[in-house]
Amino acid sequence: MMEYLPVILFASIFLLILLGYPVAFTLGGLSILVGIFVFDVDFFYLLSLRVYGTMQNFVLLAVPLFVFMGIMLEKSGIAERLLETMALLFGRFRGGLAISVVVVGAMLAASTGIVGATVVTMGLISLPTMLKRGYGPRLSTGVIAASGTLGQIIPPSVVLVLLGSVLNVSVGDLFIAAVIPGVGLVICYLIYIVIYSFIFPSRVPAMPKEEIKRFREQGLTKEVLTSFIFPFLLILAVLGSIFAGIASPTEAAGVGAFGSMILAAVDGKFKLPVLKEVMKETTMLTSMVFMILVGATAFSLVFRGMEGDKLFLNIIEDAQLGATGFLLLVMLLVFIAGFFIDFIEIVFIIVPVVAPIMVAMGIDLIWVGILLAINLQTSFLTPPFGFALFYLKGVAPPEVKTSHIYQGIIPFVLIQLAFMILLFVFPELTSLL
Repeated sequence: MMEYLPVILFASIFLLILLGYPVAFTLGGLSILVGIFVFDVDFFYLLSLRVYGTMQNFVLLAVPLFVFMGIMLEKSGIAERLLETMALLFGRFRGGLAISVVVVGAMLAASTGIVGATVVTMGLISLPTMLKRGYGPRLSTGVIAASGTLGQIIPPSVVLVLLGSVLNVSVGDLFIAAVIPGVGLVICYLIYIVIYSFIFPSRVPAMPKEEIKRFREQGLTKEVLTSFIFPFLLILAVLGSIFAGIASPTEAAGVGAFGSMILAAVDGKFKLPVLKEVMKETTMLTSMVFMILVGATAFSLVFRGMEGDKLFLNIIEDAQLGATGFLLLVMLLVFIAGFFIDFIEIVFIIVPVVAPIMVAMGIDLIWVGILLAINLQTSFLTPPFGFALFYLKGVAPPEVKTSHIYQGIIPFVLIQLAFMILLFVFPELTSLL
């Protein structure tokens, strides 16, 4: 019975989370109870050392800094202006509005890395505009939800920072490896929209010529400079400093946070109420992530202390799955788990269990990190608990039904699954840079 205690612990935590109990306290609380039962009171000493080690992890400082940067760009209205400018730049093409949403989604992903903020911002600004211009609710909601989740894979992504910490690999290497998959996914979305525009031209009308003419007359160059070039330079400063080896991801996150404040000041939006709101939301989001991280630290300590990773490895060896079979099984498990629980829970519960087994099997963890990031991105889009769908439904006009959102997202989920299979078959795509 004792040898199967790690499996019982893992299953119990998973079940309690599905029943709606708070993740951080379920992970930490149940693990501590089992830890005391198995290891006695000395367990608390081991746990305090582990938690202190997590607190000293310099890489994790990037999380609150990237979150601050993303929320500052959202609250200061820079993201909104970027979307409006791009919509008018691409507006003269059929499907131009949908193309602009994807391009802006990619830019916001590269400057925020926060899915909720991006989906809500684009849902509030672009969804009413797309519907007013004659776009169908299915395509409109699908494009917005899919583009809003690009922050999961396009660096600097909070998900990649957390995965780097859990997999014990360089976050900078993960960022570099994610560039080609991230850009590739954006190109796949754009190709789908262009093909859709050719097949159903009446569903994706171009914007009126008078409106585009009026936009050009009002000072096109200045608007493009302030709305597009400045955020692009911020992205370049953050990612360029990491890729050039000038700064670590944490230092680059500091540059990004400071740069977002400068952009807000240039735009005349850097005011005390805005700063207070940004700091409040950053604190709440960061606290949630780190409380779950402390709970996950307790779980990981107990699980490995009871040799749960060895038990799983023995089960896999007995099943004769091999490295490829095991990785496929993990990806399937993560995909199914994404239907029911949040990406942070998956990163801190499932990944620490399977990571040592992958190391033992000689699987490249950088490649695994990118596959997991795309898989977790898909989990944001899959009913019934796809968080991007909830965010979008929360800000959608009343005429947009939940069924429209569910139907609209299907092509984009299929694109992501096909792209994930492509990366699985050709792992060298993650190492080209």
